Amino acid sequence: MLVLLFLSGGAAFAQDDAPAPSAPDAKSPKPGVVSEHSQGLHGYIGFSHDHPPAGSGFTAGMGFYAAVWPLINQPLANFQIGLPGSWVTPDNSDNKDQPLAPEGTLARKWKERGPTWGSVFQTLEGGLGYWAGNHFRYGPPKFSLNSTPQCYDYELASPGWSFFYQNEALPDNRLGIAQLSNRLLIPPDALPFQGNPNGEFLGYTWMALPFTDPTTATSDDPPTGDQSWTCFVSAANFKGPMAYYIPETWSKIAKIFNYPFLHGRGLDTRPGTMGGGAMEINTVPRFDSQDAHGVTYSKIPQLQFPVDAEGRAVLVQDVTYYSKAALYDGFKAWRNGGPACSGQFGNHGTWKPKLKTQTTRFDQSGKHMIGVEHSFDTKIFPGNVWGLQWTTNNNLATPGQFPQYYKHVGQERVAVPASAVPAETKLLNKEFRLATPGVQYTSPTNAGAWTKPGAKRGPFTARLVDGSVVTYYWYRFIDQPSFQQYAWTAEKKAKLQAFVERIHTTWPIDRDYMPPPTRGKLAAFDPALLVTPPNGLEVGYVPIVTRQASR
Repeated sequence: MLVLLFLSGGAAFAQDDAPAPSAPDAKSPKPGVVSEHSQGLHGYIGFSHDHPPAGSGFTAGMGFYAAVWPLINQPLANFQIGLPGSWVTPDNSDNKDQPLAPEGTLARKWKERGPTWGSVFQTLEGGLGYWAGNHFRYGPPKFSLNSTPQCYDYELASPGWSFFYQNEALPDNRLGIAQLSNRLLIPPDALPFQGNPNGEFLGYTWMALPFTDPTTATSDDPPTGDQSWTCFVSAANFKGPMAYYIPETWSKIAKIFNYPFLHGRGLDTRPGTMGGGAMEINTVPRFDSQDAHGVTYSKIPQLQFPVDAEGRAVLVQDVTYYSKAALYDGFKAWRNGGPACSGQFGNHGTWKPKLKTQTTRFDQSGKHMIGVEHSFDTKIFPGNVWGLQWTTNNNLATPGQFPQYYKHVGQERVAVPASAVPAETKLLNKEFRLATPGVQYTSPTNAGAWTKPGAKRGPFTARLVDGSVVTYYWYRFIDQPSFQQYAWTAEKKAKLQAFVERIHTTWPIDRDYMPPPTRGKLAAFDPALLVTPPNGLEVGYVPIVTRQASR
């Protein structure tokens, strides 16, 4: 049985609660009895950097270009590893002792996060990866929006669904992502890529933009800031903003828990902070087996990385922070009747931190793994680029491959080459279980925010490269489900609708909003994700996915 637990930054790890294998009997070893487990590999391969200079204001946006590649050759069951990603949290560094996680929230139970629980209060975590909860796996990774607005009580990953944990759409009052693009579908199982990318890059940046004005507290609602954290992506076939988080998504926790201390503490108001990024190695299956002498060996799936002729895997480049001068100011002026804003990030509001890294500590089921560092290590390459450097003269694995076999020596797991694994363990030819298609994602069809006021036109379908079919409808932007929980005035809704119509008219999908990558090529999303609005709905309408199922 696989039990998911949550740690800092949305980290979910699998606890293998199957009985631990008994200690080997030295008198009568039983070689070749292979047992399957989780917790095959855990660790954070990451980079860090200094915080932006105090008072500089480089807290209104942050992003980078991350490599896209197939970490595994085939889609595996019970497998979760994030490709390089980051965690954006609200800066509450002025709070030293007051809990940000109210009593009754899931995160409040994690005592080691006290006294403030700041690291698990609210996060933005969108990125690339493989997740144990994916319903439709196809080989390469996917890109997902993800956030935790309420101390890990629930998560958001698309305009309708959680982070793959529920098959049914979230309740109306927990929806929080507003679909902004009228050219790109956002399926609940995340966005797949075209072909088999092998080291091409996807750029993505979170920018805090003022789609609406801040509000003051009333007897019914807490104050809410104007920061709509908007996800801009840069791919070969789509560039621009995909969607944004409605500011009330972050502020309403204060109302739900009747906790005024949280007024002005969420991502709707506070500056954002990132601090670095990492590959989060999370849920990895493993096989254990003994040799004829009772010595146990482990096998994990073959993990592969895109390396060049010098054994370098370039994973992240162009890490950049932005102040409000980069886009927020021009965006707000345009919304209020000023000149049109191109949406391109201005160079005068940017800061590029110097990256740092250190050797990763890996473990297997809590046991320290040694020897991996003889195969590769993390490194900052010239040009402020982060990645991995393989050692060419080691015998553990060829460059670009993570060591796959481990010998159990006391409380350590020692990396060994395949040639050192005794044949009688039967590990060498043992294959990990492949993932199978999951159940469909569904949304309400006869009540609530999905039907009132409802869609303008549909249904339409698209067949994706991951083997699924998505069903979608065209909604007027302000009529999409995520907005229906709020009692906004007709004037506020009309103003937002009119502004989004200007964005649809003015911002194409082939413009560089993020500065282009300094090196390499861009990966492309699955072309089936790209849509064209129907006649009469070219401006001010967005495609909302309502279902995703197997073919």
